[in-house]
Amino acid sequence: MANHSQFGFQDTSPPIIEELVEFHDHTLIVALAICSLVLYILTLILIEILGSS
Repeated sequence: MANHSQFGFQDTSPPIIEELVEFHDHTLIVALAICSLVLYILTLILIEILGSS
C-alpha cells in the first residue's frame, strides 16, 4: 500500500516488472548522456561560429 510520504513506486510482484523498471532507469541515463553530449557539441559549434565573426 502506498503512503503519502512514499518516494517512488510500490514494490512490484512479478520479477519481469522489476526488470522493466531497471531497463527504464538505464534507458533514462543513456538518454540523458546523449542529450548532454549533443548540447556540448552544439555549444562548441556556436562558440566557434560566434568567435570567428
